Amino acid sequence: MNQDTTTQHIADDAPLTGRIALVAGATRGAGRALAVELGRLGATVYVTGRTTRTRVSEVGRTTETIEETGELVSAAGGRGIAVPTDHLDEDQVGALVERIEREEGRLDILVNDLWGGEHLLVKSVFGKKSWETPLADGLRILELGVRSHLITAALALPLLVRSDSPLHVEVTDGTAASNRRYRENLFYDLAKNAPIRIAFGLGEELAEYGGTAVAVTPGFMRSEQMLAHFGVSEENWRDAIAQEPAFAVAESPHYLARAVAALAADQDRSARWNKKSASSADLAKAYGVRDVDGSQPDAWAYFEDTRYGGKEGSADDYR
Repeated sequence: MNQDTTTQHIADDAPLTGRIALVAGATRGAGRALAVELGRLGATVYVTGRTTRTRVSEVGRTTETIEETGELVSAAGGRGIAVPTDHLDEDQVGALVERIEREEGRLDILVNDLWGGEHLLVKSVFGKKSWETPLADGLRILELGVRSHLITAALALPLLVRSDSPLHVEVTDGTAASNRRYRENLFYDLAKNAPIRIAFGLGEELAEYGGTAVAVTPGFMRSEQMLAHFGVSEENWRDAIAQEPAFAVAESPHYLARAVAALAADQDRSARWNKKSASSADLAKAYGVRDVDGSQPDAWAYFEDTRYGGKEGSADDYR
């Protein structure tokens, strides 16, 4: 009796115990939070990124490292394993997959959260026509936001399909519905629509393995870089609303992460989500998840209604 009760308690509190996950692009932002929340539910999480305690990527931030992410996963209750990896380097990705196969024998959850192109947006994208964007910068955006995803999927999926319930998550910016509008610049538009189509196509291919592929997006996310942009912290983030009123609907990275972790623990996820595009709010409402402040922000609905639909309403109406 006691053993059964204990087993049930573990299953309830840590439903991903024994599951092996790879979060590609977990140095900061949504990727870091996704890794931590998967670990909180008991998963072993391999976390990758280019910024380490001894090397900085082109993003140029030294304040977050992939080693720290691994430690945060372990502190949350999972097992975090940091593997510095450039996902545009096929040899490095191949070595990563071989290591997971050697150490674990399989992969159950693959999260493609690869990006790292924010530094190119302000300089080369926003406010510019595609032909005004430096071609090298535009192509770099496609490498960071599309090619890296394809390389990782191509090399990791043979291991993922060994799972009894494979899950592939593509992280992007915007849902299929919101991205029907032009995303300001051709290169950025392609980079943020491609993961939606990747999830759709992989959903077709994974179906025969009982797998699920889904594209997910945060809303207006309070990433480390966004907080730094406004000169605020997570503790006083509301001070930035004076600069950007729409920031009132912002969400922490853990909002999307908690929702994706709930999806990963859902045994019926394929019927509900395969090949679909979902926002953090879509998933949060489906699974009863809340952000760190107890709210359920829906930034995409807010923008759809007020910015494009002409409706009256404050951000508080969408929290």
